[in-house]
Amino acid sequence: MKSVVMVRTAPSVLSVLVIVLVLTAAPAFAQAAAQPPAAQPQAQAAPAPQPPAAFPQGAKIGLVNLQQIAALSVDGKASTAKVQALITKKQGEAAAKAKALQDNQNKLQQSGALMNDAARAQLEKDIERQTLEQQRFEQDAQAEVMELQTQLQGTFQEKLFPILNQMVVEKGLHVLFSAADAGIIAADPGIDLTLEAIKRFDAATASKPAAAAPGAKPAAPASAPATPGAKPAVPAAPPKP
Repeated sequence: MKSVVMVRTAPSVLSVLVIVLVLTAAPAFAQAAAQPPAAQPQAQAAPAPQPPAAFPQGAKIGLVNLQQIAALSVDGKASTAKVQALITKKQGEAAAKAKALQDNQNKLQQSGALMNDAARAQLEKDIERQTLEQQRFEQDAQAEVMELQTQLQGTFQEKLFPILNQMVVEKGLHVLFSAADAGIIAADPGIDLTLEAIKRFDAATASKPAAAAPGAKPAAPASAPATPGAKPAVPAAPPKP
């Protein structure tokens, strides 16, 4: 019987990155300049994953937790870091724009009555222009972050899914479910293949050389071959806000 991999589509594979995107809402960019960042509580170390249970002999169904793969794999962590770095950069740029706008608004409120008509009219035009520019920047920044995430999701899928399919074939599974989406009430812990998938995924992605910096000499090819059939992800158009 032909093995089948049942997983969700790209928009939900990297749920960790979806959560990160909450930070890209327009109010977050605007509020970044309104007040200094609050002190962040010290993050607690996540509990170490327990060793996987033995896979039941003769089992034909398996489970993987795609969110956990995204959160714990080296490639998933790197993708999350890229999205967060872009968010931080855009928030800093938004903060500078918001401060310039606030300064002009304060100037108009405090000194507008003392200005001549031409100066006051010019300041009001500047404020209107800055307001529109800030709104456009927030929209463009949010779209840019979402486009990056879409691209990373596609790349993540292209790397991970061949590995999951290989596990299906090797173990003779009929079905491989996404644990978070299958509506499972109870299951033998041995059919959870998440940790094995992470181990294989890290090994496969670690064998690929990192992109060389501009002007650098090409690196020697890695001893382990890359996953066959993998193609570079094509950035998808960002969803409409």
